[in-house]
Amino acid sequence: MIRHRYRRIVNFFARLLIGFAFWDLFLPRLGLRTWARRTRSQRLQRAAAAYRALAVQMGGVLIKVGQFLSARVDVLPREVTDELAGLQDEVPPERFEDIRRVVEAEFGQPLAQKFANFDPEPLAAASLGQVHRAALPDGADASPETHSVVVKVQRPDIELLIATDLAALDTVGGWLQRYRPISRRADVPALLQEFTKVLYEEIDYEAEGRNAETFAANFKDDPKVRVPGVIWSHTSKRVLTLQNVLGIKITDYEAITVAGIDRAEVASRLLDTYLQQIFEDGFFHADPHPGNLFVQPLEPAQAVDGQPAGKRPWQLTFVDFGMVGRVPPHTKDGLRELLIGVGTQDAARVVRAYQTLGVLLPSADLALIEKAGSRVFERFWGKNMTELTHIDPAEIRQFTREFRELIFSLPFQVPQDFIFLARAVGILSGMCTGLDRNFNVWEHLEPYARKLMAEEAQANREFWFEEIKNLARAVLAGPLKLEAALGKLERGEIAVRTPEVARQTERLEGALRQVAASVIFAALLLGSVLLYTAGEATFAAALLGGAGLSLLWLLLAGRRRS
Repeated sequence: MIRHRYRRIVNFFARLLIGFAFWDLFLPRLGLRTWARRTRSQRLQRAAAAYRALAVQMGGVLIKVGQFLSARVDVLPREVTDELAGLQDEVPPERFEDIRRVVEAEFGQPLAQKFANFDPEPLAAASLGQVHRAALPDGADASPETHSVVVKVQRPDIELLIATDLAALDTVGGWLQRYRPISRRADVPALLQEFTKVLYEEIDYEAEGRNAETFAANFKDDPKVRVPGVIWSHTSKRVLTLQNVLGIKITDYEAITVAGIDRAEVASRLLDTYLQQIFEDGFFHADPHPGNLFVQPLEPAQAVDGQPAGKRPWQLTFVDFGMVGRVPPHTKDGLRELLIGVGTQDAARVVRAYQTLGVLLPSADLALIEKAGSRVFERFWGKNMTELTHIDPAEIRQFTREFRELIFSLPFQVPQDFIFLARAVGILSGMCTGLDRNFNVWEHLEPYARKLMAEEAQANREFWFEEIKNLARAVLAGPLKLEAALGKLERGEIAVRTPEVARQTERLEGALRQVAASVIFAALLLGSVLLYTAGEATFAAALLGGAGLSLLWLLLAGRRRS
């Protein structure tokens, strides 16, 4: 651990938290809430500027935290996001001599022998490594598509920097865990443990190469998405060589427009790719900050399938797969349920999804949460981002008064495996809003939710077909077993010693036949209803006819007995 670095980070956050407690907790109790609110904008800007200066100077994990915060334009004040936005580009690079030393140590040979050309000026500098343009020598996995490459090289001593930063964040997390409103909703140490695990995976460049290949395989049938190929002959744990696929940075809005590409279309495609990653693949790019996403304009002759007619073709390019997330099956089920509930404005289904995902505290008032969800759908459904940011404050106050109890108690918690999914979704939300201020997320969620519902209906139809077959076997076996028992009675294998017992047995036989007919009727009727709801009207009608015949026999048999 680098002790002076640790102390500096801890002291910074201590001052930040003390300031927050003084202005936002202590002063309002003294009746000075108006004064605190009036100076809030300047205080936020100063705090963000101080954090930015610290992160730029110290690098490491602090840069990643700042990049995440800078992308949350949808929820964080503009004073914070504007101040931290520079962290996407102003990470100071390492000296080229240090980068050369890392590469040569990894491959055990001079840089000039391993690469035909290696640009000493970095193409980009990130928190954990930096990227350089290079060219492969002839015969070294070089082809017209891979001769030009980019080489990602890990920063020297990065593991020691990470260990120090994480130790400092662990200390700060311990302080936050003592604050009851935070600790009851999130296990901060567990979240930091998960963050640590993924962060160490991110500095294994061989694992990153495998992640890139998995992502490419998931989108192999989508020509609108591009992923760089991995040059394994020039890749190690600390050096990663990839095909050069860089294009226009996704936040370079002017360049995208000048290239003749619709920014709203870029936002739509970006969201669509993440819907597939999260709800279908269960494997997603967890670090979608602007430095990792590019728009690649194509010539008309290179138009890809599905490209709107009359518009310039382009591809959405993903790079940097060091931080990826995996969605466990139970989480995927809960997320699909949540998306269907939101897409169909079904507040009850949304609450069930919350329960499946484990985001509700045990004390949560489910009925109140469902009512609040219904009211949100009524008031805010269908509004684009611009409309949502210009909602009448009186409407917000009315909603707050109506659900004051719910807002005060905030019965939500953060599951441990949600940290990177929430991070990715948060950055994605801000990015889509930046590309298109009128971006309407509802227009994308609703059709995708209906697609999931259709898949669910298909799966349910197959399930109910199997259940009907099992029920039919049981129903058909029942009369056979009944006939066998009656046969034994007729053959005298079951002795009947008195006339009264014989009469009782005869009544029992009739009752058993009636029960069998009732079971058959119920099974056929149930099967008819299930098939009809699954869209199989022909089969449903056939089973309904069988149910009618069994009911008719049942009525006639009952009349004969009476």
